[in-house]
Amino acid sequence: MATNSVLLWSGQRMPLLGLGTWQAKPEEVENAVEVALQEGYRLIDTAFNYNNEEAIGRALRRWVDAGKCRREELFIMTKLPHIGNRASDVEMYLTTSLRRLQLDYVDLYLIHVPFGFVPDNTGENPAKNADGSFVLDDTDHLAVWKAMEQQVDSGHARSIGVSNFNISQLEKIVGAARICPATLQVELHAYLQQPELRACCSKLGIPLTAYSPLGSPGAKLHFQQKYNFQYPENNAPDLLEHPLVKQIGNIHGKSPAQVLLRHLVQQGIIVIPKSADPKRIKENGQIFDFELTPEEMLQLGGLDLGENGRIINFMFWKGVEKHPEYPFKQQESI
Repeated sequence: MATNSVLLWSGQRMPLLGLGTWQAKPEEVENAVEVALQEGYRLIDTAFNYNNEEAIGRALRRWVDAGKCRREELFIMTKLPHIGNRASDVEMYLTTSLRRLQLDYVDLYLIHVPFGFVPDNTGENPAKNADGSFVLDDTDHLAVWKAMEQQVDSGHARSIGVSNFNISQLEKIVGAARICPATLQVELHAYLQQPELRACCSKLGIPLTAYSPLGSPGAKLHFQQKYNFQYPENNAPDLLEHPLVKQIGNIHGKSPAQVLLRHLVQQGIIVIPKSADPKRIKENGQIFDFELTPEEMLQLGGLDLGENGRIINFMFWKGVEKHPEYPFKQQESI
């Protein structure tokens, strides 16, 4: 899969396909990483907030120590948490992630979200107000970005980027950056295709990384179990069950998931589907041996629901929409 990659500003090549690990519990993610590496994946995405960096670190360490590949062949990215969105805390949180991952550096370090919360006494979770809402923190993107750049200077991160930023937030960073963001990681799938954001990134020369590229069918249950948050029902059907997606898959002898992933990578978009199922991890990796026709690309493009297709709006963090840097102010209710 090494040739299926995009060139970053840093000169690194980032694989077009990686393993996403959001919602993956430590006991399952360790095996998932092993399976993914065995299947040829070299990009692994995680975050401080996912609470699984230590398990991923154990799998990576075993793989490298066994001589199955060199560290330099891996592309590992993690993220600055919402409780660390202060210039003074960037190094501390990255150092913590490096220790948990058993790495000397990460290939890519992202600001996870554009808004910040005050941490609780443990430094692991956000503090809450009496009504259960999260304690909002002032967030200075440019100050945080300068601290991110210092992590490149120190060798702790090869590249840096942002996640969940909107167009104006991204342009503000780029306008002041000494080191340009290597990627913007956002929710992106057939129901949420974000053409304006993609046009902006194309103009700036910043590759997009798509999380939830299959529409994140497990997200609603995750929000309910972890945050006791009842997500509004979306009228749109499950992407993996969409008749058009299944029809195109039948034509190519591919699964709906493979069609959806191919639709994105064929446009140069990096995808990081999450799975803990060895069969699905292998299946998700088999997307470079076929090509969708221009007509099929147009048909899939027609599935876009705009903001009504958004799944991850962060409303499971009570009060987040009151933060001045909440990125989806124009979002319609879904």
